[in-house]
Formats: sequence, structure tokens, C-alpha cells
Amino acid sequence: MIRAAVLLALCVAAAPALATDLPSGFVRLADLAPHIAQDIRYARAFNFTGAPVPGYDRESCILTETTARALIRVETQLAQQGYGLVVFDCYRPIRSVLVFADWAAQSPAPPGGPPSQQTFFPDLARGDLIPLGYIARQSGHSVGHTVDVGLRRADQPPARPDWADATACTAAFDQRYAETGLDLGTGFDCFSPLSAVAADVTPEARKNRRILTRAMQAQGFTGYAAEWWHFRNSADPARDRQDFPVN
Repeated sequence: MIRAAVLLALCVAAAPALATDLPSGFVRLADLAPHIAQDIRYARAFNFTGAPVPGYDRESCILTETTARALIRVETQLAQQGYGLVVFDCYRPIRSVLVFADWAAQSPAPPGGPPSQQTFFPDLARGDLIPLGYIARQSGHSVGHTVDVGLRRADQPPARPDWADATACTAAFDQRYAETGLDLGTGFDCFSPLSAVAADVTPEARKNRRILTRAMQAQGFTGYAAEWWHFRNSADPARDRQDFPVN
């Protein structure tokens, strides 16, 4: 029995790494901070493409460990003010970035499917998204140091909207599909000038954007002027873009 147990242990030790193992330096945020809310939008259908995105095998925020720990510090700081984060996207495989670009190049959109234009880019045509810079063929998300996040009240989980809730992402807060109980001026991934950090949104939305931006900046994140939700960890060393699946 002892010999059999030893042989079994040796076999397990010699077994190849599981397909779900991550490259060195990457972690799943939930393993370090399960209290940080996640609504990984591209793993489900409620996103601008109208379908789960290839490369996202499950709803999971994957980041470099350096960036994950910085995000945990942001959450800790926000909790002291009665707020918390909701994470919409983290590491993004190269294949998924290319899916976005190929999807955007299909203009006009094929008939049928969810009304993604009316929801996520109500004032633009699908063919405008690449020329206007809303979609590109490379992304810092593929490095693992870039995150898309929103702000929530600490005692309020994210609403996880779906197509049954869909309205224009630019609609007034009380008419827009709910993501959290706080107004950030637009929904996440809203392709509109109103998504710019300095856009003319309501005073409440400006206040909430400031709270989010200041907390992220305090832990080394740099924002992106055109998207209030997009932040890169400036302290995370540069590395190659990756293409392993989100699992």
C-alpha cells in the first residue's frame, strides 16, 4: 500500500500542467481578493458585440500579480470611504482583441441578434468605431496590467445588466440599464464622447468619476482620457502581449 501511494504521488508530480494553469507572473484576482466584485462582460452576451467573445472561456479577472495587488490596495482605500470596485475586464487575449476589430469591420451589421448599436454606440455607425479609435487591433489589456473598472457602494453588489434591461448607454441615469447604484455618466464600454473623463456629465457623475480616478491614481494607475473606466498600472513592468484564454 505504501509503495502504491508513493508511485501515485510520483505520477501526479510528473503529470503535465493543467490547461487552466496561468503563465508565470499572472494570477486570478478572485484567488487573492474574492471580495472585489466582478462582472466580466466579454464572457457573457451583454457587450457591444452581442455575444460571448472567443477567448473568454469563463468570467474571471486575470492580471499580473503586481497589478492585482495594486487593485487590492485601491479596493482597501475605497472601502474606507464606503465604496468598492466592480471589475468589467482585465487581461484580454490577443485573439479577443482581433475578434473586436474583425467584428467592427463588418459594416453594416448583419441582421438579427441583440440591439448592440442602440445600446453601446447609439449615435455612431458600426463602421465608425475603428476610425474614431474606439476599437483597435492592439490592447494594453493583453499585457495584463490594464483594467476596466466601475465604482459601487460597498454594500451594493453590481446589477449585472442583460439584454432584457438594454437601453442606450448614454441615457439619463434613471433611464439607463443599471450597472451599479452610482452614476458614472454612461455605461461601461459606451462608445460616445460622453465617456471621456472630462465630458459634460451630471455633477453626481463627475463626483463619482473623481472618486474612482483619485483612488486608482493613488495606487499607481494611469487613466485614459476617452474612457472613464480604463486604467493602466504604470508601475507594472512592460512585457509581451499574451494570448492564453481567460479560464
